[in-house]
Amino acid sequence: MKNADSSITPFSSLTPDSLLDALESIGLRPDGRLLALNSYENRVYQVFMEEGAPLIVKFYRAARWSDAAILEEHDFSLELAERELPVVAALASAGQTLHRHGDLRFAVFPRQRGRAPEFDSGQTLEWMGRFIGRIHAVGALKPFVERPEINIHSFGEVPRDFLQRSGFLPPDLAVVYFGVVDQALDGVRRCFERAGRVATLRLHGDCHAGNVLWVEGEGGGPFFVDFDDSRMGPAIQDLWMLLSGERADQVRQLADVLAGYEDFYDFDSRELYLIEALRTLRLIHYAGWLARRWDDPAFPAAFPWFNTPRYWQDRILELREQIALMDEPPLWST
Repeated sequence: MKNADSSITPFSSLTPDSLLDALESIGLRPDGRLLALNSYENRVYQVFMEEGAPLIVKFYRAARWSDAAILEEHDFSLELAERELPVVAALASAGQTLHRHGDLRFAVFPRQRGRAPEFDSGQTLEWMGRFIGRIHAVGALKPFVERPEINIHSFGEVPRDFLQRSGFLPPDLAVVYFGVVDQALDGVRRCFERAGRVATLRLHGDCHAGNVLWVEGEGGGPFFVDFDDSRMGPAIQDLWMLLSGERADQVRQLADVLAGYEDFYDFDSRELYLIEALRTLRLIHYAGWLARRWDDPAFPAAFPWFNTPRYWQDRILELREQIALMDEPPLWST
């Protein structure tokens, strides 16, 4: 299935030589050793240098973000770093954090060591809550101008409409899938109506365990990486992905997170109505994201199960479960 959004192979001009040339164009001296890191939306490498520690270089997918939107992400990360928050911000060269080499746009970051965090500890979750509260206190100071908002339209209706136009789904499953998506979006709207008018602020946007590195010892704790999905949205978007397990487990985890969070930023409890709604939107958005990127050779190789009948059948069952969960009381009720 041809993706209508692309006409050339993504990153076709990115080769080992062009990568090294790009870094040399801003005065860096790599020694030729490269290690590709796990990233699909962009291309990310650890690059070893002739002198000093290795660096991380990210090459941005063409046409996803404007230059202004990328710089807005960089500025937010730098704003957080200047307030001594544990984030990995882009390095500046000649006063610039976004660079071009031919048709490639890239940024360079320091390498941050750390391991995957373990969210089964109340102390760890409270620690995470404290830092996310501090991030949100800064994020609330001013809005993004160039970066969009996480909402029903951008994360629900847009990916649904793309899938409908693309013809990805088998005809016998398309009617069922899109009918369930429409029911799910109705449930999302009801959740937002129950929550009422909640504030939006600058978020990390994709705050799950894969975007946090945990450092042991004195001065350690969580380090937040990859603000590429940073958007405007409700605060709960950066909190709900820390929760897992049965309802009782999530109630306990949420209490631990908020115990730290509210030391630095007030939490509007009405946003608890949005947890399952935002989870539902993420599921719909993810299916659309995979379809939209299917012309990138990295995606069929990494996600061979996508676009099989079994995949869509599982998504239908998953969304039906979400429809039921969205009608349950929010997590503060036990």
